Amino acid sequence: MKKIEAIIRPTKLHDVKEALSDIGVKGITLTEVRGFGRQKGQTEIFRGAEYKVDFLPKIKIEVVTRAERVDEIVKIIMKATKTGEIGDGKIFISAIEEVVRIRTGETGKDAI
Repeated sequence: MKKIEAIIRPTKLHDVKEALSDIGVKGITLTEVRGFGRQKGQTEIFRGAEYKVDFLPKIKIEVVTRAERVDEIVKIIMKATKTGEIGDGKIFISAIEEVVRIRTGETGKDAI
């Protein structure tokens, strides 16, 4: 099993959710996060004063899936989020040792 974590632009959330639903992904976890990479923040003007916003709002999506579906899901996320501009985000893939569904006690692939 693998966990796919994607840090994306908030404006792309709807596109990703629909694209994942279309290929049968039944569950995702979403977290509102803030961060920066090459964007290095941005300068804002508020009440005539200029200030720098270092941490930009982003969305982190997490999907746990069977290892054989990782490439398909990553391609779908990339297609739904890519603008070609700095700030499109990143995708991280890591191994999951075990999953347990709390309600039923199911484990492994049955619990995904």
